[in-house]
Amino acid sequence: MKFGLKLIFISILFYSFISCGSSDSKDDLVQEQLLVSTLNTFSSNQESQSIKVTANIDWVTDNNLDWVTVSPNFGTNNGTILITVASNPNLTLRSGNITVIGGNLRRAILITQEAKASTANDLDPNKSPAQNFDLSTWKLNTPENNGSGFSKTITVAEINNNYQNTNYFYTGTDGGLVFKCPVAGFKTSTNTSYTRVELREMLRGTNTSIPTQGVTKNNWVFGSSPEADKNAAAGFDGEMYATLAVNHVTTTGSSSHVGRVIIGQIHANDDEPIRLYYRKLPNNSLGSIYFAHEPRDGFGSEQWHTLIGSRSNSASNPTDGIALDEKFSYQIKTINNTLTVTISREGKPDVIKEVDMSSSGFDSSGQYQYFKAGLYQGNNSGNADDYVQATFYKLEKSHTTN
Repeated sequence: MKFGLKLIFISILFYSFISCGSSDSKDDLVQEQLLVSTLNTFSSNQESQSIKVTANIDWVTDNNLDWVTVSPNFGTNNGTILITVASNPNLTLRSGNITVIGGNLRRAILITQEAKASTANDLDPNKSPAQNFDLSTWKLNTPENNGSGFSKTITVAEINNNYQNTNYFYTGTDGGLVFKCPVAGFKTSTNTSYTRVELREMLRGTNTSIPTQGVTKNNWVFGSSPEADKNAAAGFDGEMYATLAVNHVTTTGSSSHVGRVIIGQIHANDDEPIRLYYRKLPNNSLGSIYFAHEPRDGFGSEQWHTLIGSRSNSASNPTDGIALDEKFSYQIKTINNTLTVTISREGKPDVIKEVDMSSSGFDSSGQYQYFKAGLYQGNNSGNADDYVQATFYKLEKSHTTN
């Protein structure tokens, strides 16, 4: 009996030793882990974003960018790093990397910040549009032939390589950005009947690996959209602010077309939550401002909202209208399902209109948005050489990021 107990005791010791040895071997095989999340593009203002560190080791940060601060500078295992950028004083986008280092692992984090928004005092008539304005996330549609019978597109990379075209898109003598769009020209697709010289928001910048369409990092969604879409998009909700003067409108064509032009939009998958119009009839000295809100198919009819004057084809001269070459500003802003449009003029009260979009169908999964600015011709019945022209003096936009 004693001999049997001894055997049991020896067996327990042996298996305990084997078990300890096996555990130690597993510990020796644990691999170092260091992962970091990515950042969205920072606005031109002072701003902070957080990144997540997933690790099983000690780590430190390496930062040589004088416009970026990092807190904390070191940590152990999982953690969060707060990245803060100073306001960008430059009219060009800036970027750089910081590095998180742990053991034998290094992880680079790309930090990109939008350019400072231009002001009238910054505009230089000797510079290209992209040198005066932040066009790092815009492409341009023109009425020129792309070789296949449709509108030629100027890519983000091309437009930021000091692109100008003296017929359609160029820097004016006062430094403003001139858009000029004729009645005749090539269209963007078979689904449109009108020409355009118009910027299309491209939040992916020059990263063409990101698809243009869809809920991707190229587009944004409304804040009322599903959380998964908000995470998949480049941002949610948006604000676009522009200061401009309309210099010329069409004077020929049908009574329903003459004198009208679209100067700003939000475009969705297939519909337009807003098209903002300026219109001056031939016999009037002042123009009107109004906009359309187009719900998705099956979610109601198109709505029209007047801000200044009238959209009537036979409107009398609006008493508080906007003349050609008169500077004014517009702001298009969305928060969740609320669309707010504001028209501002020096020395006059703002004109503001809110639209409830909760029944418009844009907060469903798969719906995405992008801004458009410039000129979308509202006349295809005028003389071929008739045209619209506007000069922009400010163009800014922003979105909320997670």
